[in-house]
Amino acid sequence: MCINTKHVTNIKVKFKFKIFLLLGMLLLTGYGTRAQFILPENFNKPKAEANTGQKDANDVQGDVFINIKPGARNGVFKNADDIIYNLKVTNNYTVSQQGVLTCFVTTDENQPVYLDSVKVNMGKNSINHYRFKINASQPGFYKIGFAFHLTYYDDTVKRVFGLKPLLLTTETRKPADFDSFWQSTLDTLKTVNPQYKVTLQPALSVNNKKVYLVEMHSWGNAVIRGWLSIPNERDKKIAVKYRLPGYVVKAEHSVDDDDFAVFNINVRGNGNSADAIDTHGEYNLYNLENRDTYVYRSVYMDCVRGLDFLASHADMGLDTAKIMVDGASQGGTLVIALAALDKRVKIVTCEVPLYADFRKALEITKLDPKSQTPVGMIAKYQRTHPNFTNEKLFKVWDYYDPLNFAPMVKCPVLMGIGLLDQFCPPRCSFVLYNQLKNKNNEIWASPDKTHEVDGLYYTYQYLWFQDLLRLP
Repeated sequence: MCINTKHVTNIKVKFKFKIFLLLGMLLLTGYGTRAQFILPENFNKPKAEANTGQKDANDVQGDVFINIKPGARNGVFKNADDIIYNLKVTNNYTVSQQGVLTCFVTTDENQPVYLDSVKVNMGKNSINHYRFKINASQPGFYKIGFAFHLTYYDDTVKRVFGLKPLLLTTETRKPADFDSFWQSTLDTLKTVNPQYKVTLQPALSVNNKKVYLVEMHSWGNAVIRGWLSIPNERDKKIAVKYRLPGYVVKAEHSVDDDDFAVFNINVRGNGNSADAIDTHGEYNLYNLENRDTYVYRSVYMDCVRGLDFLASHADMGLDTAKIMVDGASQGGTLVIALAALDKRVKIVTCEVPLYADFRKALEITKLDPKSQTPVGMIAKYQRTHPNFTNEKLFKVWDYYDPLNFAPMVKCPVLMGIGLLDQFCPPRCSFVLYNQLKNKNNEIWASPDKTHEVDGLYYTYQYLWFQDLLRLP
């Protein structure tokens, strides 16, 4: 399968055996070999029970199975002329069904793009095929739905597809004093004595690993904590996987990785660092109206302080020249900010990055007033605080938007996204990705996933940073 970036068509690898292994896995699982990105075709096959509103419906039993195949296996199209969807519909009812199948497409901001309907006449226990060629022209992401209104079945199946997403751009609004603000912040952090405390946890040290509780003083002298796991059997120095947490996600110790030392940090308000700050259950709203005291200023610095810890503990067998940083959701934003602010980061993997292209994400999220996502919480705050306008919000958030950090990231980045993600719209993730400059950057999209990526991504992730870090 082809792996593409903005600059190259096929990644040149030296670990041929591992790539052959991965390709073998792809072939065994039925994935195609020609696609713009490494994106598995794991489309769900929805089914629904009988609609009981018809004549003799109580006596009619069956299922309808829908298999949706886009012309591009990954749901990401290179050319507008190639946007084709093929549907295989299996009617397992013991009676025939008639009705209408409607295909509708909108932009990710709900602007109508395409509408077409076909009459349906399905025999009992039959397999039926339908094909739609979609008219869309502008680079971006589109919502596509297939609505079935049949004799005994009524349902709508929804997907998302992309068109030329590597062409997506946006106007960046980096504040004039952005760099000086963050340099001053870093300088202030350096004045805080970290007072590192590392405590072996015998009860947690299983699977041939030693697990340590790590404590340190960070921004504002708050105490934050994390878990360091080191394999007992290793080379003299071992590469480090530094994991940054999702939104109010409790990071636990890890004993499953034999090839890396793993440091899972809990930034303030998370896990065993929950006592470092009380956000009253409104984490990303804490001091939202004040640039200097907004919660993410201290959170970004907690991530830097964790890196300080790793860099200062080579005596534990850590290879401080080989630190890779990984994060998903909120952690996806944190890894971009950290790699921009600190060049000790050598490689980044970033999944479903929350807050990517925050301005556009806010626009899309506001289309759903009931949204309970972190961006939705900010939108709700604005509704309940009408004087806190977009202008006032962005005067704060422009200092924290990962879009403004992305051009500063010099190391390679692997990004994974889900095309059905409502927390992190795929348009916003691609706009963020397109701001990254390293020629070794890669992006992986999972067409049937929401706020996650498919399992095969993690296999490739391992091989990717194993090669870039020149690991045995």
